[in-house]
Amino acid sequence: MTSRKKPEPKVLTVSWIISAFLTFLCLHASAQRVLLDRVIALVDEDVILQSELDIRIRDLQQAAARDDRPLPPEDEIRDDVLEALIVENLQLQMAEQVSIRYDDDTINRVLANMAENSNMAFDEYVTALENGGVYLQTREQVRQQMMIQELQRGMVNRRITITEQEIDNFLNSEMGREVMAPDFFIDHMVVVASTVDSDEEKQQKLRFAADLTTQVEEGSNFLEVRAKAVESSSFQIQSTDFGWRKAEQLPNLFSSIVVEMEEGEIAGPIEAGNGYHVIFLAGKRGGTEQIVKQTNIRHIMLSPNEIRNEDQTIAEIQELRQRIISGEDFAVIARQHSDDATSVVAGGDLDWVNEGGMPPEFEAVIQELEENALSEPFESATGWHIAEVLGRRETDLSQQYTRSQAANALRNRKFDLELQNWMIEIREKAFVEFID
Repeated sequence: MTSRKKPEPKVLTVSWIISAFLTFLCLHASAQRVLLDRVIALVDEDVILQSELDIRIRDLQQAAARDDRPLPPEDEIRDDVLEALIVENLQLQMAEQVSIRYDDDTINRVLANMAENSNMAFDEYVTALENGGVYLQTREQVRQQMMIQELQRGMVNRRITITEQEIDNFLNSEMGREVMAPDFFIDHMVVVASTVDSDEEKQQKLRFAADLTTQVEEGSNFLEVRAKAVESSSFQIQSTDFGWRKAEQLPNLFSSIVVEMEEGEIAGPIEAGNGYHVIFLAGKRGGTEQIVKQTNIRHIMLSPNEIRNEDQTIAEIQELRQRIISGEDFAVIARQHSDDATSVVAGGDLDWVNEGGMPPEFEAVIQELEENALSEPFESATGWHIAEVLGRRETDLSQQYTRSQAANALRNRKFDLELQNWMIEIREKAFVEFID
């Protein structure tokens, strides 16, 4: 009798079932992934995913609900948001192509500013984002927005042309005069008086306001003087936070006075119907007057490199200094030895440099240096230097500054329109295919 081997088909059947089941699971998981996320548009060399569109629409709806704003129909929102994602994607691709990138330290600085604006410490802000599950998403959004803004500035500004005639017309216009007028930041207080006060009471309040003014003139901090005056309860003290304003936006009582004041100067008491006012010019910006302190400098710079370490660099810069003191020509030595490519041909001469136009550690040395005196070797971020001040002067750059500011104002006015034109152009030239 022949025996039959039945186990073999049984094993084969079980293997096949397991294989089929695993295949089903993989296909099912794949199908789920497609349902959860899928490509909805091809954009040149990149794609847009359904999840990107969903997130952007959800954020828009949440913002509208928070601000109690109505939204258009959902299909209209979808089309508009998808178009915005396409243009954004195109810009990010262009930014990558021209190597616009931001490192993590830069992103951290931006997040630190965002934390400060939210009245939170940096670590608290990051923790809040992590708890909300949006920390990495926020970092990437910040990075992408910075890349897009940098790209837009570069691409759009080169398309904008400002003529000299446009600048003249702008400066002669009412709008131009308003834009170019300076902004003032004044700190303020008033010793309150009223019509029912006796002459003696008014005199006491006037003397009190005058005393507060004198304290500030003698060097006391205005805000501290005001706080102590309030605490003393001698008289009622009120104040107004004006912020940055142009002179014509200030009360008439102050507008004609503040334009004659220097930053850090105090004025008062100024008598008005409601009391005796004291104002302090805490800040001034803009305007057409631009007197700039300039320094004519020459220097020699040596930087450590593969051949010369830090100690050797210091020794060599000291030797060069001694050679100049001994009578050798500064310019000749600079041309032969300086590592500063921008000034080596000119014998180390940096020409006239505006105050604030040098690195802080460099400027600190120059400010203390007498004319025609050679500095001791000093270090900056770029290397070791010796420097000489050839002269100092004050230069009126008001006209150049005014025209530069006018050109900037005109460029800002043209920027938004030119940006829209540029984005329309890159959208029209792009390959975009929608995936149903």
